[in-house]
Amino acid sequence: MKAPRSGGGWKAIKYSLTLANRVGWWKLWKAMRTKNACKTCAVGMGGQKGGMVNETGLFPEVCKKSFQAMASDMQPAVAGDFFAKYNLDQLRSFSSRKLEYSGRLTEPLLLAAGEDHYKPISWDAAIDLVVDRLKAAGPERAFYYASGRSSNEAGFLFQMLSRLMGTNYVNNCSFYCHQASGVGLGSSIGTGAGTIRLEDLEHTDLYILIGANPSSNHPRLMKAFMEIRRRGGKVIVINPVKELGLTNFKVPSDVRSMLFGSSIASMYVQPHIGGDLALMTGIAKEVLERKAQDASFIAQHTENFEAFQAQAENTSWDEIVAQSGVDKNTIQTITDQYLAAKNVVIGWCMGITHHLHGTNNVQSIVNLSLLRGMVGRRKAGLMPIRGHSNVQGLGSVGVTPGMKQAMLERFESQLGIKVPTTPGYDTMACMEASHRGEMDFAFCLGGNLFGSNPDTTYALEAMSRLKTVLYLSTTLNTGHVWGTGKETLILPVLPRDEEPQSTTQESMFSYVRMSDGGKSRFAGPRSEVSILAAIGQKLFAGDERIDWKKLESHTAIRELIADLIPGYEGMKETIQSNKEFHVTGRAFEEYKFPTASGKAKFHAIPLPDLHTDEKQLRLMTIRSEGQFNSVVYDDEDIYRGQERRDVILMNKADIDRLGLKPDQRVKVKSEVGEMQYILVRAFDIRAGNALMYYPEANILVPHTVDPLSKTPGFKGIRISIEAEEKTFD
Repeated sequence: MKAPRSGGGWKAIKYSLTLANRVGWWKLWKAMRTKNACKTCAVGMGGQKGGMVNETGLFPEVCKKSFQAMASDMQPAVAGDFFAKYNLDQLRSFSSRKLEYSGRLTEPLLLAAGEDHYKPISWDAAIDLVVDRLKAAGPERAFYYASGRSSNEAGFLFQMLSRLMGTNYVNNCSFYCHQASGVGLGSSIGTGAGTIRLEDLEHTDLYILIGANPSSNHPRLMKAFMEIRRRGGKVIVINPVKELGLTNFKVPSDVRSMLFGSSIASMYVQPHIGGDLALMTGIAKEVLERKAQDASFIAQHTENFEAFQAQAENTSWDEIVAQSGVDKNTIQTITDQYLAAKNVVIGWCMGITHHLHGTNNVQSIVNLSLLRGMVGRRKAGLMPIRGHSNVQGLGSVGVTPGMKQAMLERFESQLGIKVPTTPGYDTMACMEASHRGEMDFAFCLGGNLFGSNPDTTYALEAMSRLKTVLYLSTTLNTGHVWGTGKETLILPVLPRDEEPQSTTQESMFSYVRMSDGGKSRFAGPRSEVSILAAIGQKLFAGDERIDWKKLESHTAIRELIADLIPGYEGMKETIQSNKEFHVTGRAFEEYKFPTASGKAKFHAIPLPDLHTDEKQLRLMTIRSEGQFNSVVYDDEDIYRGQERRDVILMNKADIDRLGLKPDQRVKVKSEVGEMQYILVRAFDIRAGNALMYYPEANILVPHTVDPLSKTPGFKGIRISIEAEEKTFD
């Protein structure tokens, strides 16, 4: 399969038109133009300004990811005889894509203990079963997991339910993606969110993009990069992989770009996987050697600079070059551009966070920004590129194991609720407790917990030891057929554009949108809030602390959010006039940092141990262009020229060095698993490194985590490769 010359462009438009043909042009257009927030990435669009409009008011702001998600929700219902026709073993033979396109879920389903078929169950019986099992499990043997799809209203009820049950075993999908960003930023500048607003990018003259591929995963950001270049600014891309869309992209909403393409990277640097911390240290070391740091800013607004400076100075250039894989001249060129720029934004994604030193990676990025005072003011700052549309909002409303002190105080003073003080469990801690047989109930508010986990064998064992697994879902995914407990219950829910009441979502720029909802396409599914409120009414019958009947109203929930969640006071105007707002205290101005000292903190970070022997490669798992999170919409990866997913992409030099040939079938091994009959393909990646697709390659990823953020190391897995003795076509 031949890759195109540019990302985006006519192929993206053609694909969108194909989706429109599938579900109906007018139907898709009307659905996309409703006042509902985008269902995919946290760049965000839609809401009260209208569908396909971003928070600055620009139209049309849309990408094929948005169309894919909408078309999935517009597909027909699962066939009436589907679950009678296919047993669990047969469903396990389905690919992620085939499960997704089996149709919308429209009735509650139960896979009873000892059964091998899902069977319909009534809503009343399903709610009673959930309440019975939660009571039996109690606070110590149940955990609660939410994906970033859910609304703030549903997330707030979800964490409230867990806390009233007496547990902090509640978390969200960020622990497997951007938790290292939150912990790293929080330890450095006092907030776990990005520090810029979308409009700040209009003033950026240097954007450093590290460990991210927005051309595939956040396509609407490409317009911002295009505009930076047109203004004469620079975009430095730091990525072990040469990604097509990051070199040239045709922005569909821009005629000039569509006709001639837009150059994105003004400089493209390919370090080793995991070598970013060494590279950041090298740039910082070069700034310090030139004495080009902003000494006045550092003295007035930061602390711990001396320790950081000593660490950088004592790290040798030989170490930096060897571990980063980037020569000193290139590091000096990056530094030249960094020092010449007036407004610098550094953005990153899971190429930075998916490491056992992910939090340190983020701290090293903050260190670099602090050296020149590029954080703490408008027009410059730090930008973690969030994956799901409301994952940041869920964290804001308390779907986390540890509640912030200000929230704790408000819960106790205004509601009289004593929030449990026992330590909460992050996502991996919940899986480990399940594996030890210490959990009975898993409550999954959306997402695919099984498919998101590293070490697939371990995840399968952990979830199979649960007595009950509950999923609230719109369509089928691999979790429903592999991540099953002794009994498994699936409750069909409405996507946000079918909600009977309006909902809110928070973008990666801390902008809270309101989605109007709309008419349900099917009879049967219910809103997440109605399900959670129904569970709460029965689970806490006679408990007068919370009126769960009242909380069937989204307005009533928003009133609580406005009173209880710091930074969400703007929700009061949303209640009155549907006004959308920025969460306060995140887009910093005048170098006011919300830390105990009021100052930002430098961190002295030694380089990690990234040793591999000469027969090993370092593997990173990646998403394809036709994929969103763990959902595979298309098996093809157009931008990388791959027509299938059972491949390992390697540098041609490594293929030759290991005595392999292109399209040869190999066995890929790690310390925890192996994959057989994988096709070797040559690709432009830094020698010594390799790529494979997520979630299929999760079986190779150890379930060890970054000790600070508890995020697994989906990047940087040591692997070995052996030729298969037998091959087949």
